[in-house]
Amino acid sequence: MKCPEISFSCLQQTADGVLSSHTDDQGRKKDEQPGNAPSSLAYSILDVPPWYLCIFLGIQHFLTALGGLVAVPLILAKDLCLQHDPLTQSYLISTIFFVSGICTLLQVLFGVRLPILQGGTFAFVAPSLAMLSLPDWKCPEWTLNASQVNTSSPEFTEEWQKRIRELQGAIMVASCVQMLVGFSGLIGFLMRFIGPLTIAPTISLVALPLFDSVSNDAGIHWGISAMTIFLIVLFSQYLKNVVVLLPVYGGDKKCHTSKFYLFQVFPVLLALCISWLVCFVLTDTNVLPTVPSAYGYLARTDTKGSVLSQAPWFRFPYPGQWGVPTVSLAGVFGIIAGVISSMVESVGDYYACARLVGAPPPPKHAINRGIGIEGLGCLLAGAWGTGNGTTSYSENVGALGITKVGSRMVIVAAGCVLLLMGMFGKIGAAFATIPTRAHPGSFLLQYVDMNSSRNLFVFGFSIYCGLAIPNWVNKNTGILQTGILQLDQVIQVLLTTGMFVGGFLGFFLDNTIPG
Repeated sequence: MKCPEISFSCLQQTADGVLSSHTDDQGRKKDEQPGNAPSSLAYSILDVPPWYLCIFLGIQHFLTALGGLVAVPLILAKDLCLQHDPLTQSYLISTIFFVSGICTLLQVLFGVRLPILQGGTFAFVAPSLAMLSLPDWKCPEWTLNASQVNTSSPEFTEEWQKRIRELQGAIMVASCVQMLVGFSGLIGFLMRFIGPLTIAPTISLVALPLFDSVSNDAGIHWGISAMTIFLIVLFSQYLKNVVVLLPVYGGDKKCHTSKFYLFQVFPVLLALCISWLVCFVLTDTNVLPTVPSAYGYLARTDTKGSVLSQAPWFRFPYPGQWGVPTVSLAGVFGIIAGVISSMVESVGDYYACARLVGAPPPPKHAINRGIGIEGLGCLLAGAWGTGNGTTSYSENVGALGITKVGSRMVIVAAGCVLLLMGMFGKIGAAFATIPTRAHPGSFLLQYVDMNSSRNLFVFGFSIYCGLAIPNWVNKNTGILQTGILQLDQVIQVLLTTGMFVGGFLGFFLDNTIPG
């Protein structure tokens, strides 16, 4: 039996009603009808939070996805010969913001119709780098030398644009395969063969290889990264039941207060803002080093000031902005492999998201639409020239479990935020001033809460840190020196033993997080 289509005409909720009249004596949402979302949800899929709350929650989803959205163009930059051209990197970032906003709105309104944000996919990164590593596409030596390269010259522009045009063509052709699989209903047929043992290793192998990059980035200033991790865990796990009284005007009581679970709803936004503020203060007081080669320099908030001044106030990305795409057989087959991985991950995301927001499991026709729309999104990403495709963001599905906010209107707001970030260059550049050391702190949490389960959070976080921390310590043995040889040896042994790091974090979190 097919599930009834969900209509936005059902979305009826007022600001005061959400915060006050629809809560029980503990301040939690009441279930009004059988089959509604679990009472632990602050907002279910059909709820419409107040407009101002939608904006802040949308910004939080943007910040949750920010690490992945920004990381993809930056990872590709070196092989696109753009490592010495941060302004063009910012254009790629703005483009991926813009296209991700379009794809998010298409998915929520016409695709699977669940609150799932769309963004750049790491499943395309490995085949893209493999293609760019071929002899024909290796960067010339003069583009690798900052003193020799002239980023405004026509020769340099052609060098990087011909590479991204090749990526565009491969992505556009491969996206047609995904559209065919989705809109033809083939993915619905294949669902009988795609079970947890297919989805779990596929998702894990998309995420786990990133621990090397994450540990390197976080290790540039572990203090800031650790602070961000600590704050997110503190807010989302330990303070999630703390009630904040907010002043509300309206209703029968006119001026009164309503209960609001601030730390449960805004853990990522609060953590990143606090981390940025701390970095700003440390930068302004010159506590952080001013020498680029010194440890902790990249935690400064003024390292990207030139990009902010050079970025235009308004820039409208458009299809074909880098020229006419080109196609090669090797690139197409490589990206098709990424498409297959992306589809499998997305199917898992659909089911996880439905559970989190109190919706029934998505029927086959909804999955077909979702995969088809994702294929259309990849086609648009290729046409616009992001150098990447789009997919459902697992980290934002995880954020639904942490915040307990499952409203589709929040993801619509997030899509609009992405569009704005893509069009207003100065605003996007301002977000880039958030120290990159703060991003890995949140990035470590992106793949560990897929099902909003306390146990999965503890397990996933412990495993990921058990990989990332020893990896960084092994590469930076000289930094962890206290001056006491025996203590240095103990620290070295413990922190390079993944079993100890993961086991200690698992033990600590399991015995301190309620549940």
